[in-house]
Amino acid sequence: MPEERTKRLGWIGAGRMGVVLADRLLRSGCDVAVYNRTRAKAEPLEAAGATLVDAPIDLADRDIVLTMVASTQDLLAVTDGPNGLFTGRKGPGLLVDCSTVASEGSEQVRRRATQVGTRMLAAPVSGNPKVAKTGRLSLVASGPRDAFDEARPYLEILGRAVTYVGDGETARLVKIAHNLLLGVVTQCLAEITVLAERGGVARSDLLAFINDSVMGSTFSRYKTPAFVNLDFHPTFTSRLLRKDLELGLEAGRRLDVPLPVTAAVHQIVTALIGSGHGDEDFATLLLLEAAGAGMELEPERVPVDDGLHPIDDLARDAMREK
Repeated sequence: MPEERTKRLGWIGAGRMGVVLADRLLRSGCDVAVYNRTRAKAEPLEAAGATLVDAPIDLADRDIVLTMVASTQDLLAVTDGPNGLFTGRKGPGLLVDCSTVASEGSEQVRRRATQVGTRMLAAPVSGNPKVAKTGRLSLVASGPRDAFDEARPYLEILGRAVTYVGDGETARLVKIAHNLLLGVVTQCLAEITVLAERGGVARSDLLAFINDSVMGSTFSRYKTPAFVNLDFHPTFTSRLLRKDLELGLEAGRRLDVPLPVTAAVHQIVTALIGSGHGDEDFATLLLLEAAGAGMELEPERVPVDDGLHPIDDLARDAMREK
């Protein structure tokens, strides 16, 4: 292992995303100890070489602890709740939080970290577990520059791109801005797809054209199978998207920035949840748009490439084991 990747790591959170990212660290040869509230979910990591611990405080002696949890409250719980990471006399050298949480909650954790001698880096990720498995995840980080330099070798294992954007909670704002774009682009894609189908164009043909044009993107390719074959197994639910839209609108109010398009999409996503699609993938915006046009869509049942091919050796090795 390269000299700069020899630190003892801790990992908190073995959910759908956390287990994939911790596994990438283990596959790269890192020393990783793992805590998860439901121990059974972390057991596959033990088989891959991780040491499982019973409480977050058991990771306080680690050089770097990374967290991937579902909410701000979860982050507060694992850091300062009963047997939390910061409840001992001293914390780990560095906390790297990869979750998408509110800036205010993150700042609260950062202040508590300082009290136990721990530096903190906010490093939320862009992508979902399938994206992470292929090595295509992106991360944005903020905090002390020396903390970023220390964590960077490990962040580069987790994804293909790592961007440092400054001190404090700046990365939280960047991630929220990213997710506002996610919602707006998906709604726009739903509108043009329904428009084209009403005019007699197959969804697969429209999206093939879009994906091969200058307007195509990794995201439009990735969502094409859902739009074409109506498979809405959740990668990111409508409820989670609404939460991030609300965080963005709150930031707009705080910074005096009008966000009229975001506000409109927020209302559309709220209607989507009200129509029963709250726990499905947010690509169900397509169904809501079709319903508004009086159309009932059917799966086209054609093979469509999502564009997510492994781009590094860790991803290729993981795919070969399946």
